[in-house]
Amino acid sequence: MWRGKPEDPEKNPRDHGERETRKVQKNSSSRRQGWDRTHDLLRTRRGGARSSSGSSTHSFAQQQHEEVGTAQNEAVRPDFVNRNPRNLERMALALKDRGWDTVWPNRCYWHRLCLDRTQQHVSAWVEHCSRHVVVSVSTHEWAIKRHLHSTSDVAAAENVGRVLAQRCLESGISYAVFRHIPWSYKSAAVQSFKKACKEGGLVLSEPRRIFVK
Repeated sequence: MWRGKPEDPEKNPRDHGERETRKVQKNSSSRRQGWDRTHDLLRTRRGGARSSSGSSTHSFAQQQHEEVGTAQNEAVRPDFVNRNPRNLERMALALKDRGWDTVWPNRCYWHRLCLDRTQQHVSAWVEHCSRHVVVSVSTHEWAIKRHLHSTSDVAAAENVGRVLAQRCLESGISYAVFRHIPWSYKSAAVQSFKKACKEGGLVLSEPRRIFVK
């Protein structure tokens, strides 16, 4: 069946204008509905967050109010484990190995300061009475070597003593015995090393042991 030629919109301007206005109204209504939906979602989310934060703060304050109490402040554990290996030495209560009288240097110490000089480098370390090295410094270390003109002169020994004293204090050692070889004890390098250790805060003598009955 022949339906005929479609009408030209220019011939019916009234119908064409109505169609355009309907399209515009549909688009505007759909946009408004979308904005309303997003606004409602934001409201619900904000309300939930506020309620959750309020409940969390209320529960935290309630826990704090419940935990506050002075009854446990005076409680002391019956068993105590001392985790500081040098605590008794700092209190002068640790045992000292007296050793034999013919042994040099004397082994009656907790920490002993040792110095070794060669033609190329200067090294120093702190030795425990159990023959373990606790702290050590040497001009082999690049952090010290790069600041020195020579790694075996008097200035090198002085800087090694300064760094060793700082490391001893940081590790909890403030007393150490220094007994060097007699025929090289009066040399300039050894004396400068000893002076730098003293200026750094290291005491080159140990307190007398306290004997507990």
